[in-house]
Amino acid sequence: MRSTIKLTAAAAATAALALGLTACGTASDPDSGGDAGGTADASKALVVAASPTPHADILTYVKDNLAAAEGLDLEVKEFTDYVLPNTATQQGQVDANYFQHKPYLDDFNKKNKTTIVPVVNVHLEPLGLYSKKAGDIKDITSGQTVAVPNDTTNEGRALHLLADNGLITLEEGVGTDAKLSDIADAKGLKFKELEAATLPRALNDVDAAVINGNYAIEADLEPAADALALEKAEGNPYANFLAVKEGDQDDPRVQKLAKLLNSPEVKKFIEDTYKGSVVASFGAAR
Repeated sequence: MRSTIKLTAAAAATAALALGLTACGTASDPDSGGDAGGTADASKALVVAASPTPHADILTYVKDNLAAAEGLDLEVKEFTDYVLPNTATQQGQVDANYFQHKPYLDDFNKKNKTTIVPVVNVHLEPLGLYSKKAGDIKDITSGQTVAVPNDTTNEGRALHLLADNGLITLEEGVGTDAKLSDIADAKGLKFKELEAATLPRALNDVDAAVINGNYAIEADLEPAADALALEKAEGNPYANFLAVKEGDQDDPRVQKLAKLLNSPEVKKFIEDTYKGSVVASFGAAR
């Protein structure tokens, strides 16, 4: 049975306060999971914040099938936004998180003065272009509206996907943090910036939307089959990883989980469960 807690962005302030005052404690609380790696109590549960799909699903597989043999007590807490997992990790309300890629984390740390660091890569969720009105990418034409994620890194990622597939042209030399203002030629398309989690629901209101892999799967879309265009996995910098507050990398519980998340069993689980919509991408995170 899954041991999870779902928190929504709308309840962010309340959830953050509640987490800070209840069992998880704070980084300075001796009962908290926020101790540095050298002093963490290895007998305590490792509490990991995660997006529901596929992150929490993968963690739950580890919890139910692999953790006991390694002597790891694992607790999974589900978050449905891209902010609370990092703030909860920074504040010691959870021990680690698993939901993000490096460009997003770098941007988050810079803007919020947090010190979250990656531990180990686990998987890639190819970003895809979806539509309920177009059956082929050639059907996306001038005058139509395309929705894109409104956070810095995922918007840039979305714009590069559109550019790679000939729907727009970006200014020369634009990096991963591309913005709408960096579009050199929109080819008549209009754009709507929305929170990433809301994009699947917006498909009825726009002509197409670029959707993160986890949110596509949660909306019963199959990226490998349903996307009009999908990111290539090879050489992709957007692998999702296990992350902790700086200083907690050597927590023995974190090291045990990192080993399990890169195990052959997890690779097979990803392949069997997601059929190419999520791709194992193991190795040290940088």
